[in-house]
Amino acid sequence: MKRIDLHMHSLFSDGELLPSEIARRAQVLDHETIAITDHVDSSNLEAISKIIEAIDDINNNWDINVVPGAEITHAPAEVIDKLAKKSRKLGAEIILVHGETLAEPVVEGTNLAAVKSSNVDILAHPGLITLEEVEIAKNNNVSLEISARKGHCLANGHVASIATDIGVDLIINTDTHSPNDLITFKQAQKIGLGAGLTKDKAMEALVENPKKILEKCGFTY
Repeated sequence: MKRIDLHMHSLFSDGELLPSEIARRAQVLDHETIAITDHVDSSNLEAISKIIEAIDDINNNWDINVVPGAEITHAPAEVIDKLAKKSRKLGAEIILVHGETLAEPVVEGTNLAAVKSSNVDILAHPGLITLEEVEIAKNNNVSLEISARKGHCLANGHVASIATDIGVDLIINTDTHSPNDLITFKQAQKIGLGAGLTKDKAMEALVENPKKILEKCGFTY
């Protein structure tokens, strides 16, 4: 199976690689589609438009799909929906919000603001997300992330359990920042199983659920 990963960072935020190098390394590891979702707040939204030309070059010449996106990160919860709208206007096709991970002091209320927004596609590494927040995510079609990243993965079991109980779509992403963060399909599958997902649910999180998000962006499978 080919890999889909919708959470990666280039050197236009805190990643180590150019968009082209991320894409090339992903292609070698048999990725079908990736999203470059650099960290943004009101100070650097222009980073989205800066990488789109490079992404167009990749998509026109290599056998991999690269989608421009953005991850709204450590912004005040009150402005998350506004930033999501602005990011979309600047060309971001997939919008993530940096959730209340156990690894960082994300402001309380970020998860709730993200799942309430109709402009957000994925709540990344949401930590100890509440039942109420998961129910809102389901109603607003916001997917929850199982993370391969050190620190952010600490709450994967909680996220997998509560999302499965409520019926919210899960997606397994790497949150890639450096070359060693990229993983194969089999490695991603093990992360899903390690979080407590069944084999069928892990496959949904790896294949079906990311494709649903991509189809909203105009990709067809």
